[in-house]
Amino acid sequence: MRTTDQQAALGTRERIVRTTARLLQRQGFEGTGIKQIAREAEATLGSVYHFFPGGKQELAVAAIQHGDQEFAELLRDGLATEDDPAEAITACTRLLATALRESGWTEGCPVTATALETLDTSPEIQRACGAAIGHWCDLVAEKLRAAGLSEDDARDLALTIVNTLEGAETTAQVLHSETPLLTAGRHLALLVRAHHQGS
Repeated sequence: MRTTDQQAALGTRERIVRTTARLLQRQGFEGTGIKQIAREAEATLGSVYHFFPGGKQELAVAAIQHGDQEFAELLRDGLATEDDPAEAITACTRLLATALRESGWTEGCPVTATALETLDTSPEIQRACGAAIGHWCDLVAEKLRAAGLSEDDARDLALTIVNTLEGAETTAQVLHSETPLLTAGRHLALLVRAHHQGS
């Protein structure tokens, strides 16, 4: 499907949300304007405000929730590839590295950048960002618990994994290289194995 065909196949609200998520990934919250969102989503300003009467902040929350689901889907795919949790985490980093490279290093996570830009300015956006990170941690912790780790170890290790993935993704974007993510994957696998063997 060509991009225009894909856009036409989506409902207006979904086009607006997906476009906002992509722009937040590339430009950040402050660099993204409502007019640009409407133009690139092939929507009118009136339709943007119809679906999002709260303006850019409400739209950013919806975009972050969309980004949450996209990243969660990538995590689920990676975690499902291997029974061994260490190998599963490595698979996640490979998927993330491939997706980032294929986007031309522009489409990283919209959550981290937006969270940092809106500290102390938008409680609604901060809550959405926090919920996204919590969701990802839950998915990783579930995999670790299924492998036999205790609840506390699974939660702590899941947070470490998500923190590392987010940081490695940012570094990969800056360097235009998969290496930070693939290196993080190898070291996270070692950490997971150490916990797994000790459980």
